[in-house]
Amino acid sequence: MIKRISLFIFQCILSYTSLAQCIIKGKVSDKNSKEVLPGVVLQCGDKNALSDADGYFELKIPAGRQTIKATMVSYVPFFKTMEVQQGDTLRLHITLEASNKALDEVVVSAGKFEQKLSEVTVSMEVIKSDLLQAKAIAQLDQIMNQVPGVAITDGQLSIRGGSGFTYGAGSRVMMLVDGMPMISADANDIKFNYVPIENMAQMEVMKGASSVLYGSSALNGVLNMRTKFAGEKPETQITTMTGIYGNPDRESMNWWKQQKKSNPMYQCVTFSHSEKIKNLDLVLGGQFYNDDGYRDSANEQRIRGNVNLRYRFKKVEGLMIGLNATMMAYSGRLFFLWKSADSAFMSRPNALSSYNNLRENIDPYITYISKKGGKHNLRGRYFLTNNTNMSGGINQGSRAELYYGEYQWQKSFKKNFNITTGLVAMKQVVLAPTLYGIKIGKNIAGYAQFDKKFFNRLTISAGMRAEYYKVDTATTHGSFFLVKNNTKNNLPFQPVFRMGLNYQAFEYTFIRASFGQGYRFPSDAEKYITTQVGGLNIYPNSNLQPERGYTAELGIKQGFKIGNFQGFADVAGYLTHYYNMIDFNFVYDTAGKNVGSLTDIAKYIGFQFQNIGEAQITGIDASLSGSGNIGPIRVDLLSGYTYSNPINPNYNAAKDTLGTSRTNVLRYRNKTMFKSDVQLTYKKISIGWSARYNSFMQNVDRRFTQNVLYDVGMPDQYAPENWFLLPGMAQYRQVHNKGVWVNDVRIACQASENLRLSFLINNLMNTEFMSRPGLIEPPRTFVFQATFKF
Repeated sequence: MIKRISLFIFQCILSYTSLAQCIIKGKVSDKNSKEVLPGVVLQCGDKNALSDADGYFELKIPAGRQTIKATMVSYVPFFKTMEVQQGDTLRLHITLEASNKALDEVVVSAGKFEQKLSEVTVSMEVIKSDLLQAKAIAQLDQIMNQVPGVAITDGQLSIRGGSGFTYGAGSRVMMLVDGMPMISADANDIKFNYVPIENMAQMEVMKGASSVLYGSSALNGVLNMRTKFAGEKPETQITTMTGIYGNPDRESMNWWKQQKKSNPMYQCVTFSHSEKIKNLDLVLGGQFYNDDGYRDSANEQRIRGNVNLRYRFKKVEGLMIGLNATMMAYSGRLFFLWKSADSAFMSRPNALSSYNNLRENIDPYITYISKKGGKHNLRGRYFLTNNTNMSGGINQGSRAELYYGEYQWQKSFKKNFNITTGLVAMKQVVLAPTLYGIKIGKNIAGYAQFDKKFFNRLTISAGMRAEYYKVDTATTHGSFFLVKNNTKNNLPFQPVFRMGLNYQAFEYTFIRASFGQGYRFPSDAEKYITTQVGGLNIYPNSNLQPERGYTAELGIKQGFKIGNFQGFADVAGYLTHYYNMIDFNFVYDTAGKNVGSLTDIAKYIGFQFQNIGEAQITGIDASLSGSGNIGPIRVDLLSGYTYSNPINPNYNAAKDTLGTSRTNVLRYRNKTMFKSDVQLTYKKISIGWSARYNSFMQNVDRRFTQNVLYDVGMPDQYAPENWFLLPGMAQYRQVHNKGVWVNDVRIACQASENLRLSFLINNLMNTEFMSRPGLIEPPRTFVFQATFKF
C-alpha cells in the first residue's frame, strides 16, 4: 500500500512538472539571406538550447511571463518576451540580423571555433572574396601580396619576414582549406593554383607561430581559406578573363618582339554553382587556365574541378556527413634562372623544367552536434600528387600519397568557456626513385586549447600540443623549451605551448598579448633530394634537423566610424625567434677531387638544405581596414605597413664557413613593406587602386653576385662568364638598389543585374622589379574580365 501511494505521488509530481513547463519549438534564419543558422544559442533564464544543422531548436521553459534570447557571433542579439501557459507548445520563427560593424567579423582559425575578430588573441587579417573578384585573381598567391605583412617569393609564403626563399620545398606557413592542410606529402609545399578560389567565402591569415592547433609547417603562421555554403536559393557564377602582357621598357628583354611574335597572353574561365537539394547541400566549381608566359617558353595550362557535398539527417538531430574533393591536371615549364640581366625574360640554358602533373584530394567527414552542445568532428583525407617532371633530361618525377585523419571535440560551456581537443594521425608514402627514393613517414599528434572570457571583457586562451614524427629511420627527438633552445632532445615527441589574452578596454578598443611556440619537420624534398636544375646540383642532407621557435607579440585594435564607414586600425609589435633554422645554401666539395677542368668542377658544386642556427625577427605591423558609405559613395579599404629586422643574432663573418652572407641580415627579405587597396563605388561604377612598396632586398647569397669558381680558388678574371649563376646580377643590384613601388588600377561597371564588366591595368607604371635573384616580375599587364551571376 505504501509503495502504491508513493508511486501515485511521484506520478502526480511528474504530471505537474510537465504541465508547469512549456515547450518552444522553432527555427532560426538570417533575416536578409533567409539561410538557416545552426549553432544559435537560445536562452531563457537558466534554460539553454542550441539550433541544429537545419536551424531548428527546442527549448523547455517555465510557465508565465518569459523572455527568450537568441545570440550568435556577428549577429544582433534577438529578444522576445511572451506569456506562456502551462503545458503549451508554441512555435517561434526567429530571424537574426547581421551586425554591420567591422569588428563583429567572424573568424575560426584562431581557436577552431567561431569568434569575433576583435576578440582573438593573435594578429589576423581577413580577406573577402569580393577583393579577389575586384582584382581579377586567377590563383590565390596573386592576392597574397596585397595582404598586410605578407610576402610571396616565387610561390613561397612569408609572414612578417619569417621565411626567405627555398626553391620549391618546405613551407613555414600552413595552408588550409576549411581547416584541412593543403601541403603535399613529398615537398610540403603549397601549390596556389590548386586552391579552389572560385568557392571562396573568406580567407583568414593568422600571423606567428601556430603549431599548437595546426602542427608542423605552422611555424610562421596559418592561411585558412573558408569555402562558401549553399544558400536558400541556387546560385551560379561564371567569370572569364583575358590578360595581355605589355612590352617591357628595355628592348633587350622583349623576346616576343625579337622572335616576331605577338604579345603573350593568358586566358581564364572559372565557374561555381551552389544549391540545396532537400537535405543535401551541393557546391561545384572549376577553372580552365592557359598562360603563354611573359618569360620565354615558361608557360602553364591547367584544368581544375571541385565538389563539396553535405547531407543533414532529419531523423538524427545534429548529424551531418559530407565529402569534399578537388582534382587538377596541369602542365607547362618552370623558370628558374635568367640567361642574363639584359635577357632577364629568357632562361639560362637547360634551366627550364617541364612538368605534366596531377593532384587530387578526397575528404570525407562526419559531424555530430549533441543536444548538450558538444561538437564531434571526424575528418579524413587522401591527397595524391603525381609529378612527371623533367629538367635537362633528368627525371624529376615523384608520386606522393598522404593519408590524414583527425578527430576533434568542441564544447561551449556556460559563462563563455570553450574547449577544443583533437587527435591527428597522418601517413606519407613517397615513391621517387631518382629524386628522393622510397620514403614512408608518419605523424601522430594530440592537442587541446581552452578559451575563457572573464567579466565580459577579458579573454584568455591557452593550449598545448605533442607530436611524434618519423620518416625512414629519422624520428622525433623533442624537448621542452621556452625562449631558449634546449639541447637535451630526449623526448620521443615535440611539445609546444601557447597562451594569449585579449582585454576590451573600451567599447571598440582591444588590447592583446600572445606567446606561441612552433616547429617544422623537414620535408622529404629538403632532406633526401638528389637532382639538377639548370646544370646545378641539388644535394641531399640526411642529417637535416627540425627547426623550432616562438612568436611573441603585443597589439591593440581600435574600431572607428566615419558616417556609415566602419573599420579598425591595428598595431602590433612582434618578436620571432628560430632555432636550427633551415635554409637553402650553396655548397661545394672539391677537396681531393680531380678538378682539372671546368667540367670537372661542375660535378661538385650546387645547393643543399642546411640548418644554419638561430634567426631573430623583430618589428612592427600596422593595418587599417574598413568598409561602408561616406555620403553616396561606398568605400572599401585594406592597407598595412610592416617593418621587420630579420637577423642572425650569432653571425660572425670570420666563422661563416658557409660563406653565404656578407651581413647578419637574413637573406631574401624586404625590411619594409607597404600595402594598400582602396575601392570607391558610386551606383553602378567602381574604381580601385592598389599600391605595394617593397624596400631593397639587402642580402642575397653572394654566389649570385660573384663567379662561383671564386670558392674553388680560381679568380674571377680567369673564369668564363657562364660560370656566374646569374650573369649581370652584381651590376643589376648596383643599379636597382632602392625600394620599388608597384601600382594597379581598375574600373568596373555593373552592366545589369547579372553582368559585371571590369578592366584592369596591373603594374601601371611598368616598374621593373625582382622578387628573388633571377626572377623579374611581370611588366604592365592589361586585363579584361566579365562576370555572369544568376
